[in-house]
Amino acid sequence: MTRLPQIALLSDGRRLHLQDGPIDLIVEARGAADAVRAAYEAAARRFTGLLDELCAELPELRAAAEPERTLLVGVVARRMHAAVAPYAADDFITPMAAVAGGVAEEILGAMLNAAALDRAYVNNGGDIALHLGDGQHFSVGLMDRPDRGGVMRTIRVDADDTVRGIATSGRHGRSFSLGIADAVTVLAGTASQADAAATIVANAVDLPGHPAIIRKPACELQPDSDLGARLVTRNVGGLSQNEIATALESGAECARQLFDRGLIDGAVLQLCGDMLVIGTKDIERQRSRPLVQENAVHA
Repeated sequence: MTRLPQIALLSDGRRLHLQDGPIDLIVEARGAADAVRAAYEAAARRFTGLLDELCAELPELRAAAEPERTLLVGVVARRMHAAVAPYAADDFITPMAAVAGGVAEEILGAMLNAAALDRAYVNNGGDIALHLGDGQHFSVGLMDRPDRGGVMRTIRVDADDTVRGIATSGRHGRSFSLGIADAVTVLAGTASQADAAATIVANAVDLPGHPAIIRKPACELQPDSDLGARLVTRNVGGLSQNEIATALESGAECARQLFDRGLIDGAVLQLCGDMLVIGTKDIERQRSRPLVQENAVHA
């Protein structure tokens, strides 16, 4: 039986839900009613079959990326490779590190090719592709931990910023992490670039060999993991304030290097209630107030 994706408006009548296997998107567009309708129709058309396109190249997507060449042929697959290529010479990374951002970017691109919109976003589990017309902005809510509810801080992204992609990685997310960060949120020029960089920075928030950190081979937890036998973090015990600061600074130094190379526009690193911010974006504390602005998205 042919598998069909689930495509439907949410109960608010404004947002579109697209789900197929592990891909689960929330889409919202603002603009003229006919433009929004055309954008949603384009999103649905492009979404249909996209998972199959990726699955057709899954072995290559799960292989370690090479910095300057790839055998991948699909447009999303090649975008994923391009996003991870800057790290491939120094770190183990596969194109799968950019899959969520790459998919979000592709759906947003289809929408913008079909209609002129004031603003729009495609949120793929916290990895978000943004479109902002002149004078528009988004308030992006940051969660201290992706596995818990409640938005504690926000970042404002304006139309004249270069940021069009936001992604979050860490040990509590949907994917495995080599590091111990609760969450690392990265701002970059595209969603796929943010996705790849968030993975790299989250891996760098670490205390190698610490006895309170429990790690297991990725392949024991998920036999087909692209990380193979590499040790991924499963639990973090009690850490001293100095140890938390050391782990965060390790990730922060990685983020600074990416910022200096022009690969990211900023990063927010969180571990055990402590936070470091790299870049120029201001962070606004929400003080337990829920984020309810109509132009808000959550990372």
